[in-house]
Parts: sequence; C-alpha cells; structure tokens
Amino acid sequence: MLRQRVLTAIVLLAVLGATVSVQTPWPFMIFLGVACGCAGWEWSRLTRPHANTFAITLGLVLFLLSLFQTQQWLSSATHDGILLNVICLLSALVWVCVIVPTVLRGESHVPARHFGWTLFAPLTLFATWMALASLFLQRGAAYVLTLLILIWIADIAAYFAGRAFGRNKLAPNISPGKTREGAAAGIAGVVIWIVVSAHWPDTFGGVLVSRWTLPGAILCAVFLACLSIIGDLFESLLKRRAGVKDSSSLLPGHGGVYDRIDAVVAVVPVAYLLSESLTW
Repeated sequence: MLRQRVLTAIVLLAVLGATVSVQTPWPFMIFLGVACGCAGWEWSRLTRPHANTFAITLGLVLFLLSLFQTQQWLSSATHDGILLNVICLLSALVWVCVIVPTVLRGESHVPARHFGWTLFAPLTLFATWMALASLFLQRGAAYVLTLLILIWIADIAAYFAGRAFGRNKLAPNISPGKTREGAAAGIAGVVIWIVVSAHWPDTFGGVLVSRWTLPGAILCAVFLACLSIIGDLFESLLKRRAGVKDSSSLLPGHGGVYDRIDAVVAVVPVAYLLSESLTW
C-alpha cells in the first residue's frame, strides 16, 4: 500500500512539474480542470449517494467551465478579477461561518444526503480552480507551487508528528486518527514555511509578508493552517456520513482526487483573498 501510494504521488508530481514547465499555460489549466471536475463528481457522490448521473454531469460541467474561463482569460488583454474576488469571498464565508461550526459539532450520524453541501461543491471547487489558474497566469508557477507546498507541509507535518507524538484526539467522532499534537505540528510547519519562503522572490510567503508585515503574515499562516485541517476534517465528515473510506478509487493508494485536495479547496480561496485582495 505504501509503495503504491508513493508511486502515485511521484506520477502526480511529475505531471504537475511537466504542466507548469512548458511555455503555454494550457496544460496546467487542463490539469487543474480535470482535478476540479473529478473532485466535483466525487463530492456529489458523497452528498447525493444515488444520483450518479447528476454527479457525472456536475464533474463534466466544472471541467468544461474551466476550459471556457481559460479561453476567456487568454483571449482577453485584461484580467477581470471582480468575479474571482466575489466567488472566493463567498466560498471563504461558507468555510469560516458554516463549515467550521459544522466540523466542531462533529455530527457524523447525520444522513449523507445534503442539498446545501451539494450546492456548495461547484462554488468552492470553481473558486479554487479560478484562484489557482489566475495566480498561475498573473504570478507564475513558483508562486502557485509555494502556496501548494504550504498545504502539503501542513498535512505531512501533522501526519508524522501525530504518529510520533500524538496522544490527544482532535476530532474522534470524525477522524479518530488525527491528534491535537499533529495539528499543532502542522500549524508550526506552515508558519516556518512562510517565514523561510518569504526570503525568496515571487513566492506566496514573500507577497504575504509584503502585504501584512511579518507578524501579520504569521497570523495569516496560522489561519490558513487551521483551514487546512478543517478542509481535511470536513471531507472526513462527508465520507463518514456516506459510509465510505475514500471519495473514489481514481488514485491508487490515495483514494480519490477530492481526498488529495480537500485541504486545498478550503485554503486556496482564502489565500487568494489574503494575498491579492485584502490588506490592512
């Protein structure tokens, strides 16, 4: 299982590296669009377990919408960010004001079928796609990668610290394997990454520090790390309610695409607002 997991991760990283290294942005946009569509299909299967046609349709619409938006951006001399700001703000408000309390309640016994969460899926998934795609076009591959690395560090640090030092359960009703010690390590890892990467040009950490100062950037890093944990726990809650282990089996050893980007979906729209729109 571990070998399969590592091999799949290597292949995904190789594809990601290849798509961001070519001259045209289309390969990376298509890569993001496929991920967005697959995650939409998987999410809908969790919240509408028996509506397979709807899930397929949602995934296909998200993918085609991403291609259409890419064409609009690449064919226009200007980059209108109003829609992007609005959709990211709506997504962020739902995550902070609705999903955080839902996760804290930890009601895993609630029936899986939920129209509201089904409706939220295309909003937050497309907000994530738009934010990553826009950042790639406007700021480049290094910027996007340093933002994604922030999320990966939160996950990896929490996993290994939890296995080594974890004693106190973080959310036993949702995900018994996660610990408070692991969560603290994930937050610390993100803060360290922001402070270190801020010294490199054209990075997410550098922009965050320039806009919010170092203390403000550290507070933003803590907030984003907490959202990363919430994103992971929220998907675990959806899966527990649906009675499944993984969102799908598309990625050998990893489960589904949504299993890999559950934290990305929670973090990226907020990260976009913090680095591109909001300031003090």
